[in-house]
Amino acid sequence: MYDLIIIGGGPAGLTAAIYAARYKLKTIVISKTRGGLAASAHAICNYPSYDRIDGLNLMEKFIKQVEELKVPIIYEEVGKIDKSENKFTVKTKENIFESKKVILAGGTERTKLNVKGEKEFIGRGVSYCATCDAPFFKNKITAVAGGGNAALTSALLLSEFSSKVYIIVRSKFRAEPSWIELVEKNSKIEPLLKEEIVEITGNEKVEKIKLKSGKELDVDGIFIEIGSVPDTNFVSNLRLEASERGYIITDENQETNIDGLYAAGDITESSLKQIVTAASQGAVASFSVYEKIKKQAVEIDSKTYNKT
Repeated sequence: MYDLIIIGGGPAGLTAAIYAARYKLKTIVISKTRGGLAASAHAICNYPSYDRIDGLNLMEKFIKQVEELKVPIIYEEVGKIDKSENKFTVKTKENIFESKKVILAGGTERTKLNVKGEKEFIGRGVSYCATCDAPFFKNKITAVAGGGNAALTSALLLSEFSSKVYIIVRSKFRAEPSWIELVEKNSKIEPLLKEEIVEITGNEKVEKIKLKSGKELDVDGIFIEIGSVPDTNFVSNLRLEASERGYIITDENQETNIDGLYAAGDITESSLKQIVTAASQGAVASFSVYEKIKKQAVEIDSKTYNKT
């Protein structure tokens, strides 16, 4: 049995693993993806010690540090977590793991537009990752749906490859002023505010997007960056306390309403969702796990002593 299972291999989960290793906790990380959603970030300009770094490069540094500390990382999807009195059972399609404590650090999943043609053209012009797919659209026309930081940084990356980039925004930009300024100065990018995509059309690949105003745009690709939702389906049986938006509520120690179950990073209800804050929460969660395991060990020793 493990002392700790960390579910999620992004900034929160990997930082939790680093701290757990230093506390000598027997730990394993289970993650669907390498580096989590942060790995898809085109440009990170607010992580201490780096003026600018792409998400994949930063997360590879996290992973390397975890691997050097001999914490195993397995890339599987967790389907369910069960809790008994003294342990958690974590089930993937391939394996079953048991631990004393669990940290949920699975982050979020991309929000879908849920418009006609979106699902049909995934991988054929519809993408949720500009960092992954931008080079495939060299000298082509692309569009980005969304008005936040992720959308604008995606548009800026696409402008390095595409001949033209539209940004489709339902209302107004919600990004940091520095990103808005860069977009507005970029001659390849055309923002379309107070517009919505209602349909994506094409034959073998994406060819057009239809807007709510009735306008149609000829595009070769559409990148969807309209936010995310917490990845919590695999714990739906546990009756976790969550916000109206579905984000997990924790105390100051990152513990949930279920004893021994912790959460950290973007999966939690927090006002600021950044790599640096996710890492901080991961560190707090591992420290809290260590303190609780240490306390419980003392209590067990005390009970054993009193019986003799």
